[in-house]
Amino acid sequence: MRPFAFKRPAGAEAAVKLVAANKDARFIAGGTNLIDLMKEGIDRPSELVDISRIPLNLIRSLGGNGVSIGALAKNTDTANHPLIRQGFPLLTQAILSGASPQIRNMATNGGNLMQRTRCAYFYDLGTPCNKRQPGSGCSAKDGLNRYSAIFGWSDSCVAVHPSDMCVALAALDATVKIRTVDGQERKMNFTAFHRLPGDRPDVDNSLSHGEMIVSIDIPKNNFAANSYYLKVRDRASYAFALVSVAAALEISGGVIRQARIAIGGVAHRPWRAEASERILAGKKPEATLFQQAAEVAVQDAKPLSENAYKVRLVQRSIAKALGRAANL
Repeated sequence: MRPFAFKRPAGAEAAVKLVAANKDARFIAGGTNLIDLMKEGIDRPSELVDISRIPLNLIRSLGGNGVSIGALAKNTDTANHPLIRQGFPLLTQAILSGASPQIRNMATNGGNLMQRTRCAYFYDLGTPCNKRQPGSGCSAKDGLNRYSAIFGWSDSCVAVHPSDMCVALAALDATVKIRTVDGQERKMNFTAFHRLPGDRPDVDNSLSHGEMIVSIDIPKNNFAANSYYLKVRDRASYAFALVSVAAALEISGGVIRQARIAIGGVAHRPWRAEASERILAGKKPEATLFQQAAEVAVQDAKPLSENAYKVRLVQRSIAKALGRAANL
């Protein structure tokens, strides 16, 4: 780990200015991912700007219009907050399925959004990786790609986003509130926050350098009674998803009024199965319908040499998650 400057500004405005002024500066709060990257020599910031004491940890109601969760609220506090447990249990389930209690106690919501891929080649400095060193190549594409993407990948990168929390937020139509470099605030739909790799896989998200996440806002919905987060992994704890599914249904009068399906472990960002959602709307919740929606969800899948199993796994996981959400 190379030497770095450490600064602790008094507020958000000062923090944004510090990072914006130095292309090699990084925000740090919980540090559960960034410190690992620094130890491995993958990220080498010259300056860390500590924002952990800035008061952005509030979880609050939006007056009947949903809930706002502060970027610096800890994952554990978010998952266990009454507003989240009662109104957005899908998010609670997703958060509690990730990492370990110790990490969730340290990790922040904003940091969860910003975490980087766990692709083995990204962490191996002895192999080419376009995400780590643009233009060097993608070792996973024709290498060990069992954990890699089946949707949205490019010749430059086949890595997947590792978050569980983000899959639920994608399904819940969340928005990200961002403080810009000029001191203003802007909002971004969650599905636009993370990028597909294209020819710039080193750019994970749509933030400009120096911009800071303030909160994640989730609009009011009617999914609480019929939602489920399913995570399929190699072992029962402290493992990233092979495939995960966040399924949310609004059921009224025995009919699905609207549906949301987001898939994790399959793309460079949480993957929304919007075509499947449209199939479900207006129909009676039944196992055969859920299987149809699951089949549609994988129509555009492009598996690699070692991950074709994910196509069938996605199908089965979607059908199962929808069935659990519908209490079938």
